[in-house]
Amino acid sequence: MSEQFLMAIDAGTGSVRAVLFRTDGTQAGCIQREWEHKEDPRYPGSMDFDWTHNWNLACQCIRNVITETGIRPEQIAAISTTCMREGIVLYDKDGQEIWACANVDARSDDEVGKLIRMNPGLEKELYLQSGQTYALGALPRLLWVRDKMPEIYEKTQVIGMFNDWLIRKLTGVEAIEPSNGSTTGIFDLKSRSWDASIARRCGLRDDIFPPVVECGKVIASVNAKGAKDTGLKEGTPVVVGGGDCQLGTIGAGATEPNQAIVFGGSFWQYEFNTTSGAADPECRVRVNCHAVPGLWQYEALAFKPGLVMRWFRDAFCQPEKEKSKITGEDVYDLMNQEAEKIPAGCYGMMCTFSDVMNFINWKHAAPTFTNFELNPAKFNRYTFYRSILENTALLVKGHMELVHEATGHLPSEIIFAGGASKSSLWSQILADVLGIPVKVPVVKEATALGAAILAGYGVGIYSSMEDGVRKTVRWEQTFEPDMENHKIYEELYDVWRKVYGAQLRLVNEGLTKPMWVAPGL
Repeated sequence: MSEQFLMAIDAGTGSVRAVLFRTDGTQAGCIQREWEHKEDPRYPGSMDFDWTHNWNLACQCIRNVITETGIRPEQIAAISTTCMREGIVLYDKDGQEIWACANVDARSDDEVGKLIRMNPGLEKELYLQSGQTYALGALPRLLWVRDKMPEIYEKTQVIGMFNDWLIRKLTGVEAIEPSNGSTTGIFDLKSRSWDASIARRCGLRDDIFPPVVECGKVIASVNAKGAKDTGLKEGTPVVVGGGDCQLGTIGAGATEPNQAIVFGGSFWQYEFNTTSGAADPECRVRVNCHAVPGLWQYEALAFKPGLVMRWFRDAFCQPEKEKSKITGEDVYDLMNQEAEKIPAGCYGMMCTFSDVMNFINWKHAAPTFTNFELNPAKFNRYTFYRSILENTALLVKGHMELVHEATGHLPSEIIFAGGASKSSLWSQILADVLGIPVKVPVVKEATALGAAILAGYGVGIYSSMEDGVRKTVRWEQTFEPDMENHKIYEELYDVWRKVYGAQLRLVNEGLTKPMWVAPGL
């Protein structure tokens, strides 16, 4: 019998990729194509999704990964899909795409304002039911389409997300799943399904919601057109996938209650698994359905930590960039080697970039470095660099405490995945700040592996999602906390929260400009 493979198709914010895995979790091949979401010049902040061009890119990825790995299409036992969350697609009665926007679309600022003015208490009411505020969900975007493109709004038959858009293109079948569907803000958390009354209360139609199918179920098989477009074998089973963070959680081994994971990249997410679908009474943290049936996730987000690192590298690390060209070493590795020599707490210096989440009133202060001295031996670019690493670890501590207040539970360890987990220094700082072990998996870009696990589970290769995790997820390293450093960070954390609060007050008084602010605020 020939070897079997599992395929994950991942529609991310900045690219699409097709990844082939062996059933033991090792990656056989990956082809990725970058895509971009262009702004409509009529509508500032818009990010239109080009479904024709982007499907062609997805097809290229699928065809090329099959060719480059040399496998036969019939060796692919199953396919599953994942994607950026919050991006939406609207279809007409013939199943054709008529409007779509990416998750980073920010055109609906006015609509958030209208919703707040219409009923100032509605956002909190809907949050307690759906786990979502207006900041990221579909409600303001649908209102925008209703008001700015009424002809599209009237033609809309169905709303979908990008992972089920991929399934529709492969199979012709449309259904949404709870992990991504819940991020629309039109789901009831506890029932894990649409609640059309939420749409009605916002002045929206209640007749555009497709069926809901749980993650890990075989929904259909690749049809003739899907096979022709992609080079896949007609009849290949297609399994319902999920949102990128939820599948990344599975791909990094967190499928049980009270497990927690941190994804470090352009944005940082703290995810905590819970058996309760109840939201935070203070509306501070997001709550989503997990891709594991019967589990939910408290999710605390920080915008831009990875982008802050990129800015610092490009603005201040020219010597390291030049050395990197000569030696081939990574610029961040060169910076880490020097930043390791800076003591924990950076001699009392701190910075304010990304902040602890407050979902109902969500913003980050103006970027600031503070409490440094004019002493270049202590306060040089490596000190400033390390303070950025510490800022991000401190906000994770804030997120862990936030979720603890909402759920009554703390994790005994943290799984750390994403690009930032490649940094041993950042991983150690995270362990020292939190005071618990930090485990780094071998596969750090875990989202595609999570999709592959669901694909294998859907067709019986794994007896459960947990069985798929046991057979595929491996650990690279565990970072134990330095408890002396932990004491330093405990003291620094309290000061940092007060300093950050003062910086936010400057923003609220209009004296400084926020690094990021949610729509409508």
